Amino acid sequence: MFSFIARIIARDLSLALRRPADLAAPLCFFLIVASLFAFGVGPEPELLRRLAPGILWVGALLSTLLSLPRMFADDFADGTLEQIALAPYPLGLAALGKAIAHWMISGLPLALISPILALQFDLPMDALVILFFSILIGTPALSGIGSIGAGLTLGLRGAAVLISLVVLPLYIPALILGAGAVDAVAHGLSPRPHLFLLAAFSTGSIVFAPWAAAAALKISLE
Repeated sequence: MFSFIARIIARDLSLALRRPADLAAPLCFFLIVASLFAFGVGPEPELLRRLAPGILWVGALLSTLLSLPRMFADDFADGTLEQIALAPYPLGLAALGKAIAHWMISGLPLALISPILALQFDLPMDALVILFFSILIGTPALSGIGSIGAGLTLGLRGAAVLISLVVLPLYIPALILGAGAVDAVAHGLSPRPHLFLLAAFSTGSIVFAPWAAAAALKISLE
């Protein structure tokens, strides 16, 4: 079972490395969103620090949406998804592997680059650390929930727009908890409650959401 998931992850990572433009797109979008907000707000350090958690988390959230339509679409187009569905393993395991690979391709790089972009907002060092951990912990939920939207809209026209309508309302808890953790540090409070709840939300999403995505994929394949 674990080797099957590992093969799915390794295959998706290998395919992603052949398309460096797809890897760079979420990072570039995140950079553009964060920089434009910083320029738009103006050189007011207090205002920038107050708005930074929400802006950076919204930027990370929207950046993950860019790659969601391709989570299953390429395999669906060339028939690989049908072969995976015929494998002697539950389709939910394949969806889990693809969600993990999506996080490694999009969520992990966003977490690594977030403290650098946060320097534009004059955040203190402790807030930068919590921002990194909040995005690192929270983005698996975005990939897990995103797999449901990708499965439901597979093969449909305007899939990118439909995915946004499906998953954005479900992303709100991660957004609130992630931005709240950074904001708590800025106000001298402990971020642990936010991070613990965010970790629980991500764990539940990455464990249970792929099975819902598998049910959606079976409908799309019929």
